[in-house]
Amino acid sequence: MSVKKTIKRSIRELVEFVYKEGSIDLRFQARSSMTIGTRLHQKLQKEYKDGDEKEVFLKGEEECGEVLYQLEGRCDGIHYDDGEVTVEEIKSTARSLDFIEEGSRVHWAQGECYAYLLAKERQLSHVGVLLTYIEVESETTKSFKQTYSIEELEQIVNEILEAYTPFATVLLANEERKMNSIHDLTFPYPSYRKGQKKLAGAVYKTISQSKSLYANAPTGTGKTISTLFPTIKAMGNGSSKWFYLTAKTITRTVAEEAMLLLEREGLAHRTVTITAKDKICFKEETICQKEYCEFANGYYDRINGALIDLLTHETIITRPVIETYARKHKVCPFEYSIDLSYLVDGVICDYNYIFDPRVSLKRMSEEGKKKTTLLIDEAHNLVGRGREMYSASLKKSAFLQIKKQYPDHDALKQSIANVNKQFLRIKKEDGADSRDELDVPLVESVVSFIEIAEKCLGESGSEWSEEFMQLYFDSISFVRISNLFSEEHRFVIGRSSNELEVKLYCIDPSKLIRQVSQPYHSSVFFSATLHPFSYYFQQLGGSEEDYRFLIPSPFENNQWQVGIHPISTRFKDRERTLPLITRSIEKTFNGYKGNYLVFFSSYAYMQEAYDMMNKGSLDATIIIQEPNMNELDREGYLAQFQSDREQPVIGLAVLGGIFSEGIDLKEDRLKGVIVVGVGLPQPSVEQEIIKDYFNESGMNGYDYAYVYPGLNKVFQSGGRLIRTEADRGVLKLIDDRYLTPKYRSLLLDEWKDYRVIT
Repeated sequence: MSVKKTIKRSIRELVEFVYKEGSIDLRFQARSSMTIGTRLHQKLQKEYKDGDEKEVFLKGEEECGEVLYQLEGRCDGIHYDDGEVTVEEIKSTARSLDFIEEGSRVHWAQGECYAYLLAKERQLSHVGVLLTYIEVESETTKSFKQTYSIEELEQIVNEILEAYTPFATVLLANEERKMNSIHDLTFPYPSYRKGQKKLAGAVYKTISQSKSLYANAPTGTGKTISTLFPTIKAMGNGSSKWFYLTAKTITRTVAEEAMLLLEREGLAHRTVTITAKDKICFKEETICQKEYCEFANGYYDRINGALIDLLTHETIITRPVIETYARKHKVCPFEYSIDLSYLVDGVICDYNYIFDPRVSLKRMSEEGKKKTTLLIDEAHNLVGRGREMYSASLKKSAFLQIKKQYPDHDALKQSIANVNKQFLRIKKEDGADSRDELDVPLVESVVSFIEIAEKCLGESGSEWSEEFMQLYFDSISFVRISNLFSEEHRFVIGRSSNELEVKLYCIDPSKLIRQVSQPYHSSVFFSATLHPFSYYFQQLGGSEEDYRFLIPSPFENNQWQVGIHPISTRFKDRERTLPLITRSIEKTFNGYKGNYLVFFSSYAYMQEAYDMMNKGSLDATIIIQEPNMNELDREGYLAQFQSDREQPVIGLAVLGGIFSEGIDLKEDRLKGVIVVGVGLPQPSVEQEIIKDYFNESGMNGYDYAYVYPGLNKVFQSGGRLIRTEADRGVLKLIDDRYLTPKYRSLLLDEWKDYRVIT
């Protein structure tokens, strides 16, 4: 007798795979539905009579062919009436109930599966299914009811399982091959670099014990392979999936290359890279509506075949692979990659798919998170990104623009008038422009606007402008962040003569970062510059029970020639000192010929230096980073750094920009790095709020708001210089502040053997 393979599936997952049909249409996906939907569900459940049950967890086992299914799910309610038992499935909808005539097949199937599990568990011969739709705006309901015998329910469930089994068979076969290959997998290099084995060991231990790790592993440690290899080796110890999260496209490529390396060692494992929607979209404009986009039209009718095809034939699913199969099956490449992300073993993507409440992968269950490890690369970036993700803003003018665009829409006009009234009240109020309290009346008026907007989007035959869609999404973000508002937030008011902007500003993202990562099996935060370590450990949500890991640079100190040139780069001195700075750059270049990267704190400062250097007599090609460079432009810029050039290149770039991290110019491709300034963020309302907040918390607010974020950019830029054991190079830091006690104490150990240039 053959042993059946077991697969665990939620009822919702099962029925959506088998019965979901039609097109992607963003107009009809009520984005606020998570909060509003929950509230409407609870409203109906409150009306249940005594003895009825709500949110009932059901589970059971069913066989189909060679597969044993473990089924589970939570049904909305169970009613008991004179010996009759009825399962209720509640769905909220932005559409008018007049358009719903019998309920959708996928919703019926969900209720029928719950009814079957209940009938089996409680040995019932008949069970009713009540399918209730509740309209978001009016909160009115429409219900449909059917009663089934247990035999009828069993037949329905068997049909669903038979439709799902070809897919389950592919997933189970892939899983078996993966686990067998992991067992024999060895490290893909003949030996470990200095510090690499220790890092890999720390990651393996962290995952095996379901803990969190904060690791400062300097450039050259080989962080990508040192985290991915032990993560994959630890699969099966409670962790069955991983996410490799990055802030930049270039670091995603490094992770893909590491996976190719492991595949050559015999790993059979599926990985998908998620590319941002507007980058991977096949159309001129990203309009997710069936009338405009043939890849959105009928997406759900074709997606199952597309998933089975790709998961049968591919392992490392990069952007070109997604695009090829998406064209072949005529499906939206972005939604395709999202659907795949729930089915593969590893996902390489931006931080926001896990941490940002606006775009995080909503379908991942708590059960799924418990088996998933997060690898957070270049984790120092998550502090600034975390602040952005947990902040949101709205402008008064954006609402008035929509009111002008749709003068004949009374309900919409009224809801905008209510929001505007709250804006005017805030504008007239005396008081600080930064407040500890959330403005609740404003939030409530925005919630009402969203409900009306969803009603508008549900109207058939209506065309809505891009500005309207943008305001709708911005409003949802605002409400979402208002639900997270805490003592780590401020309500910030920006006034000007013809504009009022309100912002929910996140000062300290640490609690929210921790809250998001907590349900996962394990989290590994790593970077070459978690320095100063205590600052990043706190800001990334580290706590007593977490592991910490710091290793010195694997490179020798004599690979760097570090010089500090104490010239003031303060704003007030710039005009006076710029000639001294450009002379300092020229002198270094003439002393050690080769390709250089020179980093400035702003585009304007860099442009002034560029103009001045072009007037000189340097025997070099000077190139400059342009604002908003696309991927081709970036590649063109980096391609100029060749070791065999007749005339070397000096590349001017911005601190903290696209060329200051994640790029590898090995050996003679880069001779030197010069950093002009200490990278301090521009003073602003937000930076001052951060400073005051940390001062009040008993820490050095100025360091938290300015010094540490600035120095991180310097460390990142300097880190471009030495990438391998063979590299040698010149690092020059131009600013008199580097010689103050504070900055000297914060320098990286490998930079402390500097000489002062006079």
